[in-house]
Amino acid sequence: MALTHFDAAGRAAMVDVAGKPETDRVAVARGRIVMAPGTLALIEEGRAGKGDVLGVARLAGIMAAKRTSDLIPLCHPLMLSKVAVDLTPRAPDAVEIEATVKVSGRTGVEMEALTAVTVAALTVYDMVKAVDRGMRIEDVRLVLKDGGKSGRFEADQGGA
Repeated sequence: MALTHFDAAGRAAMVDVAGKPETDRVAVARGRIVMAPGTLALIEEGRAGKGDVLGVARLAGIMAAKRTSDLIPLCHPLMLSKVAVDLTPRAPDAVEIEATVKVSGRTGVEMEALTAVTVAALTVYDMVKAVDRGMRIEDVRLVLKDGGKSGRFEADQGGA
């Protein structure tokens, strides 16, 4: 399989999507941030000094999806039709994050979904790092992609 982000000389290049048809596309990514049980309790009880941790992280993830092309050099700027970011506390020590991104366009939204999850996790870290610098961002991955020439991809959900 040929890599699409390189030209004939092997230099990085943005893929030309002009000839591709517009199709409905969706991507879902997931990840988690693991922390001390007391840190999760602080978040769930709304006692974090910086405010509503999960609400702010949700907004940060949405904003990040919209700005992915500013962060990842070869991503196309897209007019996203939907970005949803869900953060779910999982006792005793984690917050699970899922992002769903949709577009009707010529290129997929996998990077936008992955960026949303990652930035949401980083925002959780930022908001409670004063009490728990040992948090770990883990298992960020694409779990679903649909639409476009390559069709549907679903990751093996074993253990996830």
